[in-house]
Amino acid sequence: MEREEAMLAASSMYYLQDIKMDTIASHLHMSRSSVSRLLRDARDSGLVEITLRPTPTRGPGLARKIETFFGIETHVVPVADLADEAERLEQVAKATARIVTGWFDSDMIMGVAWGTTLAAISRYLGKKPTRGSAIVQLNGAANVRTSGVEYAGNLIANFGDAFDAQVHLFPVPAFFDYAETRNAMWSERSIVRVLDYQRRADIALFSIGAIAGEVPSHVYSAGYLEATDIATLDNEGIVGDVCTIFLREDGTYEDLSMNARATGPTPAELRSIPRRICGVAGDNKVVPLLAALRAGVITDLVIDEQTATRLVEHVMALKEDAAATTEISPTAVQTPAEAATA
Repeated sequence: MEREEAMLAASSMYYLQDIKMDTIASHLHMSRSSVSRLLRDARDSGLVEITLRPTPTRGPGLARKIETFFGIETHVVPVADLADEAERLEQVAKATARIVTGWFDSDMIMGVAWGTTLAAISRYLGKKPTRGSAIVQLNGAANVRTSGVEYAGNLIANFGDAFDAQVHLFPVPAFFDYAETRNAMWSERSIVRVLDYQRRADIALFSIGAIAGEVPSHVYSAGYLEATDIATLDNEGIVGDVCTIFLREDGTYEDLSMNARATGPTPAELRSIPRRICGVAGDNKVVPLLAALRAGVITDLVIDEQTATRLVEHVMALKEDAAATTEISPTAVQTPAEAATA
């Protein structure tokens, strides 16, 4: 058999008929290594051309819609349609880590919350030495079962190590038992020092807390809330949290009793930080994410394609419902961008 004919025969069987290389070798009466060389030569000569067809992605269109709705920068991370929420979280964590590494530099302060998503982000940080920079913990992590130092401390330390930055931990509970105790502690000089770093942050990095889901948020799964607290959240219409400050679906938070005992920055305090990056993945995050967007706490969103699709569908459904009935005020489903131009 002429070599070109052998190349064609081997390539047809291997690429078109999906026949294994050992079977091809037996059929052509040659060794497996000879078949491998034929296939290589077929590619090199142009007899066989291999092309990759990218998986279709709705990412750019989804990003534009979210940016139009909310006036924020949006990075939609492509994921496989069959990816579970854990896989989606990992992809968002990788993308967020890459973006943060690019943005953070010398003489900057970054405020970092803690949680399941932030722990994943911390594992993917690239090494980028900086000078005169600092990482500050945004919310306390202690509860009645643990000091929180090992969990939150290790997470914050990962950021410090990645950027050669000074680390400032926030050694207070996630939630005080009494609002009066929190108010008194906020006058202590050691706490004031950390609060000052938080206020001077150039970047805030956080995620969205959701009460339930395939990958539960750390604040709801690690003993930070008692049964009475959960009942209070339910009674007050809470859908999730940002930096352990709880939000209703419409983004309001000021009159919620749990927030008077919480140690994270309020949405009003977060909004004073120039760049506020939120990484989020999971269908259970859609409603609390919308609440955070309505509260205006996000300037840059990193979100997986499936969650972005659910968010856009949810917003469009709310708009359609509002248009179909006069019982709902149109402002009830306005996005921040729409409200600003109203």
